[in-house]
Amino acid sequence: MKGNIIKYAQDNIDTDVIIPGQYLKVHDYAELATHAMEGLDPDFHSKVKEGNFILSGKNFGCGSSREHAPIALSHSGIKAVLALSFARIFYRNAVDGAFLLPIEIDQDAYDGISEGDEIDIDVSANEIKNLTKNQTYKMKPFSEIIGKIIAAGGLFKYKPDQD
Repeated sequence: MKGNIIKYAQDNIDTDVIIPGQYLKVHDYAELATHAMEGLDPDFHSKVKEGNFILSGKNFGCGSSREHAPIALSHSGIKAVLALSFARIFYRNAVDGAFLLPIEIDQDAYDGISEGDEIDIDVSANEIKNLTKNQTYKMKPFSEIIGKIIAAGGLFKYKPDQD
């Protein structure tokens, strides 16, 4: 999966800035997407492209348990968020709804990947290739159950009896 990076070099990006509270009653996902990251980056909707990735620091998606956050990001074109760590509720909302991939990275990857870099994520090899800088990084592997939920296309499509 290839795309370009939009980097937010900070920790604790919460769901209130990912999708501000006044938009929680919006049920049209395309409309919701136009407000993604509005609380942090009002120009996000004009720079995001289909297939982009967000890169962030620790505890991405902290705050409330709103599933609107991964929905808004996904429908804006984001295919994965790479972060040093995730709030668990954001992580599970992203995986369970099959909205986007929450990819945990280490400090070397965080430091080595810059705004605009083109990267290629190989989930099966747990590898991230920075095509812009010709560098390769490891990603934290998904647990077995998370990998199965992702492969099934989300929690509602996952059938544990077929393992």
